[in-house]
This record gives sequence, C-alpha cells and structure tokens, in this order.
Amino acid sequence: MRRVLLPHRISPAAPPAGAVVRDYGGASMGTSWSVRVAQAAAGPDLQPGLQAQLDDVVAQMSHWEAGSDLGRFNRAPAGTWQALPPAFYAVLAYALEVCRDSAGACDPCAGALVNLWGFGPVNRHDAPGFVPPSPEQAHAALPVARVKLDQASRSALQPGGVQLDLSAVAKGYGVDCLARWLEGQGLQHYVVEVGGELRGAGIKPDHQPWWVALEQPGEAGDDGGIVLALHGLAVATSGDYRRYFEDGARRYPHTIDPRSGQPIANGLASVTVVAESCMACDAWSTALTVLGPEAGLALAERRGMAARFVERTTGGLREHLSAPMRAMLDAA
Repeated sequence: MRRVLLPHRISPAAPPAGAVVRDYGGASMGTSWSVRVAQAAAGPDLQPGLQAQLDDVVAQMSHWEAGSDLGRFNRAPAGTWQALPPAFYAVLAYALEVCRDSAGACDPCAGALVNLWGFGPVNRHDAPGFVPPSPEQAHAALPVARVKLDQASRSALQPGGVQLDLSAVAKGYGVDCLARWLEGQGLQHYVVEVGGELRGAGIKPDHQPWWVALEQPGEAGDDGGIVLALHGLAVATSGDYRRYFEDGARRYPHTIDPRSGQPIANGLASVTVVAESCMACDAWSTALTVLGPEAGLALAERRGMAARFVERTTGGLREHLSAPMRAMLDAA
C-alpha cells in the first residue's frame, strides 16, 4: 500500500479562474527539465524564460563546459583570487557550508576525484581503455587544499589545483531558479523538475495538489512507496542505481566519498530529502548517502531534516525514516 506524505502547512489560495495546466520542457545540465504550471489559457509562452534560467546556471557552474565561470576558476593560477558571479558565489558558499556541517561527506572541491573515477567530463568510465584508479591514486587525489571565500569582494581563492564540482547542488539550485522565476512572473501554482529533482507550489486547477512519487530503487517495486504533495516543498534523491559502472564482479556507484577517495559501499540504495529548498535537498541527499545509514540518519535527526534511507540488506531493502519524515506521514 502506498503511503501519503503531506506538508504541515497548506495554503488555501487557488489558481485564477479559467487557469489550465501548461507544460514546458527541454534539456540542460546533461539531463532533461520539465515544468507544469497553472496559468491563463491565453497566457504568455514561458519556454524562453525558463530555458534562460538554466542556461545561466550552466554558463556559471558547469564543470563540463570549459568556458563556464567554474571552468575558468578551475584553470586559474595558484594563489589567485577570482571574482565570481553572484549566483556562483552563493551556490559555492552553500556547498562549502554543507561540506563543513557533514564533516566533509559532500565536498565541492573533490572534482579531481570525480574525474579520476570516470564520472566527470574527462577520463570517462565508459571510454575504451578506462581502468579504475588504485587506492594509492585515489588517495593522492583527495581534496587537501581549500577554497577560501571573501564575501566583501564576492571572490574565491584558487589555492592551486582545486577542481570544483558543483554537481551535488547545481541541479537543485536550477530547480529553485525556475521556481523563483515563475513566482516573479506572478505564477504561484506549479511543479518544476530537473533531472528528477523537484519543487512545487500551490495546487492544480482541479484543486488537487501536485502529487509525485518518491523515487524508488529499481528493485523496490510499488509496494510501500510514498507519494508526496509538492505544496511549498522540494524533494531530491541520491541513489547508487542512478549512475555507475561495473568492473569485473564489482559495481562502482557515481557517489564518491571525498574523505576516503572511494565510491560508497555502505549498503545504501538511496536517500531522499524533503525540504523547502531543492538545493538543500540535492546537497544533503548526497551528504547523507556518503555518511551511511547510521551516521546519516543520526545527522538528519540532529538537524531536523525529513529524510528517507533505503538500505540494502541480506533480507532485501530496509527503510529508515527520520522523525520529521515520519511526522509528515502522520499528518496524512
């Protein structure tokens, strides 16, 4: 039986009379994006404005685009301070904050490790001749030097050789950008998605919430799943089944522990985080995945995060819910 997850606060505001659901979508950040919005039938075409928001995120923060602001930072000489665009600075500052609060479990300075394991734009794991790095090679690529920020000048210090990778926060930030842009157009009833990360507000013209199913590991099936009313909430899931490669009998998931230099092997199939900010959901789902079922759940409890952990055990998949997540289920 599916369970229902509800927000604690429901706004009574309804879409304007005569509103219809219009759909938009496209490609960005190596994945797809989609938007459903309740707007007047004769309302403007929102496609160009929505795509422009994500194009700006890519231009600033993509580690795949050599000409991005992040790409230029990664190539900057050691010891130089680099002025950053406002959005890039804010996202990097948040990523460094999550790194600190998770004791290094999600580190934006670990781009060299991501590349070494074949999940970046170079040295791809699916390219001919790729060989997983040795423990010694992985250890040598651990992030040691730290990026420093200067808030007054909105700049960052490249200590030398640091390869920033904001992939654990950029998609979530992109979702938040789409939501803010829609609200800036006076649209308060929508659901937006980038690569599976979602955020919603308001309700549909039929007065139903924007219902979404929490992402499940492929072998979980539908029994015991959870559906969420995306009403003033965002959700993101990190899972070992999303991106991985196999070498012999071993499977290497794309989530790398920046403390050990190795892909995670802690038994977690997925972690889902629900919060108001999709950037927070994105970053913390990754950090909690790296921390594992025990330390991750303990940190989620301490920080009051609504989180769902799905652990692989010899008896099958086992679910662990933080207290805030259980409270949202009880609200239904």
